[in-house]
Parts: sequence; C-alpha cells; structure tokens
Amino acid sequence: MHQMVSANVGASRRWWVLAIVIAAQFMFGVDAFIVNVAIPTIAIELHTSSAQIEAVIAIYLIAYATLVVTGGRLGDIYGTKNVFMAGVLGFTLTSLWCGLAQSGPELIIARLAQGATAAMMVPQVLATIHLLFSDGVRGRAFGIYGVVLGLAGAAGFALGGVLVTSDIAGLGWRAVFFVNVPFGLIIIALAWRIMPSVPRRAGTRLDVPGAIVLFCGLLCLIGPLLFGHDLQWTPLLWLVMAAGIAIITAFLRLERAVASRGGMPLIDLALLSDAAFMRGLYAAFFFFFANLSFYLIMTMFMQKALHIPPLQAGLVFVPLALTFVVASRHSGVRARHRGTLVLIEGCAVQIAGLAVLALTVASVEAPTVSELALILAIFGYGQGLVMAPLSGVVLSTVKPASAGAGAGMYGTTTQIANASGVAAIGAVFFAIEAAQSERTALLVSLTLFALSIVACVAFLTWMRRATS
Repeated sequence: MHQMVSANVGASRRWWVLAIVIAAQFMFGVDAFIVNVAIPTIAIELHTSSAQIEAVIAIYLIAYATLVVTGGRLGDIYGTKNVFMAGVLGFTLTSLWCGLAQSGPELIIARLAQGATAAMMVPQVLATIHLLFSDGVRGRAFGIYGVVLGLAGAAGFALGGVLVTSDIAGLGWRAVFFVNVPFGLIIIALAWRIMPSVPRRAGTRLDVPGAIVLFCGLLCLIGPLLFGHDLQWTPLLWLVMAAGIAIITAFLRLERAVASRGGMPLIDLALLSDAAFMRGLYAAFFFFFANLSFYLIMTMFMQKALHIPPLQAGLVFVPLALTFVVASRHSGVRARHRGTLVLIEGCAVQIAGLAVLALTVASVEAPTVSELALILAIFGYGQGLVMAPLSGVVLSTVKPASAGAGAGMYGTTTQIANASGVAAIGAVFFAIEAAQSERTALLVSLTLFALSIVACVAFLTWMRRATS
C-alpha cells in the first residue's frame, strides 16, 4: 500500500504534504513549551493554586498518552487524511477554548480536550511520512521531521516570551493559545486541498474500554500528586492512589481478555515478556520523568525567584534548544555504531549540566540570563544526545511485526513519564518553596532530576546486558 500511495502522489506534491503534516507537528511541539513560559502569568491572573498549575500541563499529557494509540488506529479505520483534519480542527478549537478560559478548573478541562485532539492529529504525521516516503529519500524526510521537532522547543520558548510580554490587544497569556487558531485553519485548508486520501486498513479495531480504564487509572495515580499539597495529604488521597494501582492492574487483565477474544488491545502483551524492550521502556520513563518537569521548575524559579521577565525567561532556553538540535543531528549515526553507550554519554553530559546549574544557584545570589543560558545549553546538548536515538535503541530488539505496537507503547510511556514528572517533582518543588524558599526548592528538584537520569543510565546498562 505504501508504494501505491506514494506512486499516486507527485514527487513535488508529496514534499508539500510533508510540509503540511510537519507544520501540525511543529504546532503541537511549540504548544508543549510555550505554555511553560506563560504559566506564572496564568497563575496570577486566574488565581490558581500550584496544583492547578501542574494540572494544566499534566492533564494534557495524560489525555494524549492514553489516547495516542487509539488515534493511530482511528487513522487506519477512517483514513489518515480524515482523522488528521479532524484532529487539527479539534486542536484548533480546544486551543481557542484554552485562551477563553476564565478559571483554573476550566483551563484544566480545556487542556484535557486539547490533549485528546492532539492524540488524533499527531499519529497521522508519522503515518503520512511512512506512506509517502517509501523510497531512498525517506531518510531526508525523517531528517527534516527531526530538525523541526527540535526547533519547536526553541520557537515555543521564544514565542511564549514574546506573546506574554508584548500583550497583543491586551490578551496577555491568552495569546499563547490563540496563536494556534490561524495556523490550524491554514493547515486544515491546505490538507483538504492537497493531502492524498489513504485507503482504510481492514481489520483494525478500537479498544475504547482499554483507553478509558488506562486514563482513569493514571488520573487516580497522578492526580493526588498534583493536589496533595492543597488537600494536606488527607488519607483519602492515598486511597485514590491505591485505587489507581488497582485500576492499572485491572487494565492489564482487561487487555489479556481483549486479546483472548481476538480483539486488538492497546498494548501488545507479548512485548511485556521482552526483557530488553521492557528495560529500555524503564530507561525511557526515567529520562522523560526529568524532561518537561525540568522546564516547568526552571521557568517558575526564574520568574518567581530571580524576577526575570517572561521574554527573557523564554530566551534563556533558546540556546538549550539549539544545542539539542545540534546533538540530535549527529547522535543518530553514532548510536548505530555504539548503541546505548552514546545514550549513557548523553546522560552524563546532562548530569554535568545539572551539577553546574546547582553550583551556580547555590553560590551566586542572582545568576544573569547569559549565565543561565550557557549552563542550560550544556544540559540541552546532553538531552539531544539521548532523546534523538533513544526510541530507535529501545525499539531495536522488537520484531518487525510488533514495531507499530512497540512504538505505541514507547510513545505512551514517554508521555506518562512527562506527566508523572510534572506531578511528582512539581509537588516537591511547590511544597519546599512554601516551607523554605524557591532556591532550596530548585536545588532539591535538580537533585531529583539527576537521580532520575542516573536511573535511566542503570536501565540502559541493564538493557545492554540483555542484548549482548
């Protein structure tokens, strides 16, 4: 089917299609970072608690993580083009809703809907690239995809700072969501005109009960971490977390029941017994646990403790994003020759960056924007060495027939890890900030980030033993 679709699309036209789907991916990537810069301003204007601030980020990731596999299968059932356009439209409308939100709880609900629509949109991007580029230029297409993915971070931070600071038409932080609306409408119009229709894949079925049960389990497990401080860690919260563990256990049983009936469960249960793959997944979990949470904590610290304006706070991250792109460009080739060793080296560079940052924060009363940018660039380079080849290394042991299922499990795990990190490390940061100071809270958080990356190294080393 790949060859048939690519043959029906002209050589030049498919590059235009690539531009359209990557524009949607870029919008999604920018949105993941642009919100971080606006978070302190949102907290002040909407009078939100620290728990609600964390939830604005975490609920988006939980919704996306639990529905991304379902979104991919919807593309198989109803056609990649149809689901892509529906996903972009949904993402555009929910972005508008986020910008119009009048309270913390409303913004959280709008972000939940935004994450769900992103789960429809994003899987179609890679599916379209796979379908249209089955020949020798596939590497070039995925190279463009990777660079754009990396640049989305820099663009998100910079654009977030510009929009919040410039206060266009008095919109303030709301502009970081409204900016998606015109771009979303343009993407839909172009996709409708030139994106090819793809034949539906027969035999694909949805596991809606599985997605719902997984979402409820994750919400019960992560939710108390978000709201624990606000609710003084009442016994009820611990009961809810215990219920979350029970629901996730029930989810695995449900998936086995779906498989035994000949259905298509969300996860390929056979992969759970693949030792190397599971160790790789654990490594990915701990790596991403210290990913988005790092940006949230640093943004809060810079704007609250150092009183750095949103624009400058956003620009601090731009060198990090650029070194991330540089590292990503050559880490893939090195990983093919040296495997997990490159990832371990990248983790070491990240830890070094965290150590320098901790020493600077502990010894310098008010680090300058330039000093912070330079230090964060070290962290970004290490992150790029790891993130770009990590998925390939983790999936390298998976049989070709299970590649799609493995990729789905990997994508779901990384987003769950991002949400868990925001909830857990965010809870620690805000608790220590309230009891002592932002500086102490940051130093403890940096220690937790380093420990998470050390855990990633441990599982990568364990994975090497399974494959050697």
